[in-house]
Amino acid sequence: MRILVAEDDEHLGEVLARGLREQGYAVDLARDGETAGTFLRSYEYAVAVIDWRMPRLSGLDLIRQLREGRRGDAGQVTPVLMLTARDTPADRIAGLDGGADDYLVKPFDFGELLARLRALQRRASQARLPLLKVGDLEFDPVTRHAEVDGRSSPALTMTELGILETLMRRSPGIATRLAIAQQVWPDEADAFGSNTIDVHLARLRAKLAGAGVRIETVRGVGYRIVAR
Repeated sequence: MRILVAEDDEHLGEVLARGLREQGYAVDLARDGETAGTFLRSYEYAVAVIDWRMPRLSGLDLIRQLREGRRGDAGQVTPVLMLTARDTPADRIAGLDGGADDYLVKPFDFGELLARLRALQRRASQARLPLLKVGDLEFDPVTRHAEVDGRSSPALTMTELGILETLMRRSPGIATRLAIAQQVWPDEADAFGSNTIDVHLARLRAKLAGAGVRIETVRGVGYRIVAR
């Protein structure tokens, strides 16, 4: 699942991105409002985490632009969690009325951030029906939980869940090695050229042996998951 983090504080931005990736999210990091706006207009995100105070375009102005749309386009509905040190009731009202879906004051606990992101994803899932299904295998991107015929699948690591989601979103099509690397190891270019993907795919295949699916290798291209 892909998340945008827009934060001009370099240290905080890196900490947030690293922590979210460790939780299995694919993260894009922007350091100013204009760059964040470009990302949001170019890609689809499950949630955007946007700092209020950023150079070039403030987080609040960015959210307003996204909600209003441009050149007659419909406004974006990407769930937004606003981060800010501004904690007065008037600030909260301005942020929420400006289009933010939730509001978190700095400093904050990372666990609370994760809980708020999950809550935003659950709300969005009611309209988007995000469950992915191949054969007897079902995956919920919101809870990051896989089931086989209604029963929990063997325990999968965050990396394995990221690969599985990438494969299932493209099924019955092919997920290239590059697509998998970009989603699961977005800031580690060496993953694409090494046997890292092959090692994790082998472990994932073994764990899904009884799940009614098979992961096929498409030589020279990538992988696909199909029903048996």
